[in-house]
Amino acid sequence: MTTSSVHPGTLLRQRVNQKNGLLVAGAANALAARVIQQVGFEAVYLSGAGITNTFYGIPDLGFIGLSDLAQHTAAVRDAVDLPIIVDADTGFGNALNVRQSVRTLERSGANAIQLEDQLMPKKCGHFAGKAVVPADEMIGKIKAAVDARQHSDFLIIARTDARSVLGINEALDRAAAYAENGADITFVEAPESVDEMRRIAGELTCPQIVNVVIGGKTPALPQQVLADMGFGLVLYANAALQGAVRGMFNALAQLKATGELQEDPQLVATFAERQSLVQKPFFDALEAKYK
Repeated sequence: MTTSSVHPGTLLRQRVNQKNGLLVAGAANALAARVIQQVGFEAVYLSGAGITNTFYGIPDLGFIGLSDLAQHTAAVRDAVDLPIIVDADTGFGNALNVRQSVRTLERSGANAIQLEDQLMPKKCGHFAGKAVVPADEMIGKIKAAVDARQHSDFLIIARTDARSVLGINEALDRAAAYAENGADITFVEAPESVDEMRRIAGELTCPQIVNVVIGGKTPALPQQVLADMGFGLVLYANAALQGAVRGMFNALAQLKATGELQEDPQLVATFAERQSLVQKPFFDALEAKYK
């Protein structure tokens, strides 16, 4: 890992405020976060959907809790020194629960927390049947989050899922209100057209996130196009997970069909690559040092 004297949250704030489409990949665990850092991304997003899918093998329907998230955040923090954005769903309750979530996740190593205005239990932003809480309730959560953070560059990201429930105009109004009440970044989830995406980036003044869900509702435009629109952050929350699932199917289907599997780089990482990724040489050196 590399080190920097600048706080990771400060780095993240500086990059997102440039509004030039910082490309961020999501991780479901510490191993994926390490791949993301080695590939060269500047930040990592800890995906609630990814944790739910990989840790429990179930859909993103509000099943994980604060303890799950804190455990994964701490593991990712130990694995990488990138800024970590943590998807904290609804904050796991009311404003008081949000306060506890912020304190817990910041101590665990997060540099930004994403909170959404869905009614609990939440659903994936690209699922049907979502519901949102009143805007005033979400504003109370944002204020609690701002008050709870210890570092001024622990960023509060306010996501609204109102587009799918109440329409794009209400979503834009909510995002503006959330920014006025302390959110550093806002995130209008699941716009369904290029025109809506242009409105989000153009009409809202604070930095905006666009979430590109592969196979989801939002048009998957190139990063540079989204940067030109003015988005601060371009998120691929579960690209690594979807790639890993496809890789597992391909490798295991080959094994099942033929009864063997060699170190084919088209199907599997080599044994040496795997040990390098988990820093086996570093631990070998430690073992030798302490003998």
